[in-house]
Amino acid sequence: MKVTYDRETDTMTITLREGRIRESDEVRPGVIADFGEDGGIVRFEILDASKVVDNTREMQFAAER
Repeated sequence: MKVTYDRETDTMTITLREGRIRESDEVRPGVIADFGEDGGIVRFEILDASKVVDNTREMQFAAER
């Protein structure tokens, strides 16, 4: 998984896996889901990220066993 933030476009991209994008859908205002050739989710894009993310410069990651 990879998270990137583009300050110039104020867009955060959360990539779950690598893959060619077949289609994209705005699932909620400002949230775009990109789907792969197999129909599964590949990544999410959050538009105007600085308005919805507390701190675009910091990320915490937690995994449960």
